Amino acid sequence: MGRAEFVALIALMTASVAFAIDAMLPALPDIAAELSPGDPERAPLILSTFLLGMGLGTFVAGPISDALGRKRVILLGALLYCVGAIGAWFADTLTPMLIARLVQGLGAAGPRVVSMAVIRDRFAGRQMAQIVSIVMMIFVLVPAVAPMLGALIIAFAGWRGIFVAFVVFSAIYVVWMLVRLPETLPPKDRRPMRAALMRDAVAEIFRDRMVRLSILAQTLVMSMLFLTLMLVQPIYDTGYGRGDEFPFWFCGIALIAGTASLLNAVLVVRFGMINLTRLALGVQIVISAAFVAFDLGAGPNGFYFFVFWQTCIFFQAGLTIGNLNALAMEPMGHIAGMAASVIGAVSTVGAAVISGLVTALIGTGASTLFLAVLVLAAAGSLTMLRVSRTVR
Repeated sequence: MGRAEFVALIALMTASVAFAIDAMLPALPDIAAELSPGDPERAPLILSTFLLGMGLGTFVAGPISDALGRKRVILLGALLYCVGAIGAWFADTLTPMLIARLVQGLGAAGPRVVSMAVIRDRFAGRQMAQIVSIVMMIFVLVPAVAPMLGALIIAFAGWRGIFVAFVVFSAIYVVWMLVRLPETLPPKDRRPMRAALMRDAVAEIFRDRMVRLSILAQTLVMSMLFLTLMLVQPIYDTGYGRGDEFPFWFCGIALIAGTASLLNAVLVVRFGMINLTRLALGVQIVISAAFVAFDLGAGPNGFYFFVFWQTCIFFQAGLTIGNLNALAMEPMGHIAGMAASVIGAVSTVGAAVISGLVTALIGTGASTLFLAVLVLAAAGSLTMLRVSRTVR
């Protein structure tokens, strides 16, 4: 498999996660009306339960792939993903829907985590960061069009048709992988799943100061992204009265922000992962501080300022998440599967908890979102300062 095909396949695997989240956004009002008419505010739980399942699955996907090989775990994850999607299609109340989404999230952890281990099996250092950045660039195209695709599916097949699309999407990359991708972890390099070995691997990961700080910084950056994703549709709808336009604005913003990963792929080899991440977080601090200080989200032009701010958040994610993941993985090549699991699980679960708590505390207003992101960006910047001192 050539490099271009490899990148495209890995991007498709990881995009199954974004598709399962963003395609659901336009379906939330219909799902609330049908499955939770008495309490429509519970409908966004279909997003958080998916993230929870993905975070939990992330803990085991990597170690299993270290023991059994990468392709088997990706296949098992795709199977669970499809089972969850089919279960959600049959759900007649919100509770079985949430259970099915939890299962789907567990399955999504397989391709999400193991694909990063597959990259680490073949690349290292800045070359790995470059590959991850290109994958992220392609990955962004799926959430860009996912809300529009979800709205189109709803128009022709109802909201349940989205879950059929999930199964089709998964089947495409599974067939492609089985036919074209060689196993990247030979039997001689596999690690048996023993409790002592897993405990030692986890201890090794957290003994490394740079890895710990990189995981913390990634958690804070992902918290900003999760928080924005959770609140952006209600802000468009109730805050600015533009709910019907949401899929189109979201698409345009995501496409623009997708160029961040391409830019990062070009610059990271020259300037390094740490410097680019610090710069992105510093710019985000300045922008969010201006929005908080001058209340730029209000007034007649508030919506357009909010669109600019949202674009900056997504752009910043493209300049940071791939770099932070590569930083954390760099010293852990000999236990790449376990490292990918621990790094992904801790950052995902941590970000889901932080964003959930912040949402419960601050509500859904644009101004409070600006303030929360400012605090998280400042914390991330301080963490990256410590990372740079550690490297020195």
